[in-house]
Amino acid sequence: MPEPAGVPRRRFLVIHNPVAGPRRARRLRAVLAVLEQRYGAAVTLQATGGRGDAEAMARAVAPGAFDAVIAAGGDGTINEVVNGLGARGAEGAAIPLGVVPLGTANVLAHELGLPPDAEGTARVLAEGRALPVHLGVANGRAFAMMAGAGLDARVVERVDPRLKRLIGKGAYAVETLARLAAGGGGPYRVTVDGGEPVEAASVIVAKGHFYGGRFVCAPDARLTDPRLHVCLFSKAGRGNALRYIWGVTAGRLPRFPDYRILPARRVVVEGPAGDPVQGDGDVIARLPVDIALAPWVLPVLAP
Repeated sequence: MPEPAGVPRRRFLVIHNPVAGPRRARRLRAVLAVLEQRYGAAVTLQATGGRGDAEAMARAVAPGAFDAVIAAGGDGTINEVVNGLGARGAEGAAIPLGVVPLGTANVLAHELGLPPDAEGTARVLAEGRALPVHLGVANGRAFAMMAGAGLDARVVERVDPRLKRLIGKGAYAVETLARLAAGGGGPYRVTVDGGEPVEAASVIVAKGHFYGGRFVCAPDARLTDPRLHVCLFSKAGRGNALRYIWGVTAGRLPRFPDYRILPARRVVVEGPAGDPVQGDGDVIARLPVDIALAPWVLPVLAP
């Protein structure tokens, strides 16, 4: 059951990615100011210095030291904190996760329905309820929103981080065109709950219904639902890839006859060995990949 709302939390560890930029740093300072001044919170701020730091910081939290651990950054930083806290959850010592979205897509924040303003965000962290989120795990690596193999994973692997900081989501559009021009990848053999393998040009295993911001791939997927939603893009080729991209952005993808969504508890994806698997907007595994539900839930603060 979700933790009831309205019970104040006053001890926070904030794990912050300082690469987010000055505008986003101002947003974080505004949220923390509300927590300290309005809610009397004690805030400990830890800045990451490189890949893996956020996960290690979350994993190292002593039991009872904080009321919540806040991930302040993009989806990659949040995923690291999810993995650090998820390891604790597997040991029976789960600590609630809070989110201050400072990234490009902020998919988990959209899924949770977090308010866009600093006061609203601080209110959720201090008084919101903790939803029991069922995580997915890909080759032992946890994800909260989605994991995928195919075009989106190849784009995530190759997108230029400097261009991403300059133009945001536009960097993904640029890299998508580059990956379409380069070709390659797939086909993928997808086995759902031990059944007969099916072939797909791309596959996304969703835990939430939003994708890439507020686009929708799996309309019925929810974080609190103990199921995976396997989204199969059946047809290969540049023309079909462009058609699927249009379907996502236009909100028409679920109507395509060559697009299927299958509920599952375990998914095995095979294809070109070593092809990337993206999870929550970062590369978290390589093919072949075994994706399942985590045997624990992670409490995540939501309105």
